[in-house]
Amino acid sequence: MENIKVGVIGVGALGQHHTRLYSQLSGADLVGVFDTDDDAARRIAKEFQTESFNSLEDLAAAVDCVSVAVPTDLHLEVTSELLRLGKHVLVEKPLAADSTEGRQLISLAREHNRVLQVGHVERYNPVITYLEQKIYNPRFIEAHRLAPYPPPRPGMLPRGTEVGVVLDLMIHDIDVILSLVKSDVTSVDAVGIPILSKSEDIANARISFANGCVANLTASRVSQERMRKIRVFQADAYLSLDYQEKKGEIVTLAGASIGREPVPIADHDALKMELEDFLSCAREVISSNVLAEPKVSAAHALSALEVAEAIASKMHEQTE
Repeated sequence: MENIKVGVIGVGALGQHHTRLYSQLSGADLVGVFDTDDDAARRIAKEFQTESFNSLEDLAAAVDCVSVAVPTDLHLEVTSELLRLGKHVLVEKPLAADSTEGRQLISLAREHNRVLQVGHVERYNPVITYLEQKIYNPRFIEAHRLAPYPPPRPGMLPRGTEVGVVLDLMIHDIDVILSLVKSDVTSVDAVGIPILSKSEDIANARISFANGCVANLTASRVSQERMRKIRVFQADAYLSLDYQEKKGEIVTLAGASIGREPVPIADHDALKMELEDFLSCAREVISSNVLAEPKVSAAHALSALEVAEAIASKMHEQTE
């Protein structure tokens, strides 16, 4: 089969990495990029030896698949237009600004028989791959995701701050936890505080599940340090894992003895694996017209978005 023609819309902090990896992936033909910032688009196009297009429509006409890495409040507008034009789309997380918009995108993807994948890249992290192999009945999960406040951009909001920290950062861990627990959410409690933006910049949430599992999540984008960690407890094991450092420890119970050992994690580029999954699913549709489902489908991402909305709603109740 011929190489799949791909393009990238939005070449900021994330989009430029999509561009870089597409330029390296076998089976992919990086056709070009588009960004409303013409200078940025031309600079990235030159760096990765591709073309800078003048409009979304011009780029779409030249490709089969598109990565969308624009601000969250533009996801519906950009992604829906691409789906109507018959393109397979990988849109960066979250799926949309709210679940109503997310359902609209899912409906459009089904109508046009197109892949709609969402960039919850942590699901491709080797740490999570290991967790999925070892965890079968989690009882308590604790996740921390901390980052410094994004730097200012001329004439624009700092990256990600068009939404609160729940949709910006915490949603990564919401998606991971839903994939591990596989049980209905029964209740949510949360608190959030705005510090440098108009929405919450620090948030803590407690999620209870029908099977008895409880998850406690903390996210901050005004931290002095970066941290991406998760701890998972089940009856016979405790795992402490660091996404950022790609390392961890497992403590196991065997009879009356406790074993402790480092987690063996095969290192790989999570974003590269995400893009390969996207292209593989698109290739299946192109070759056989059978819709293949990526590891993080739009339906999975919608579930995470709905929980994020419940957390945000609970936070707003606390401030009223």
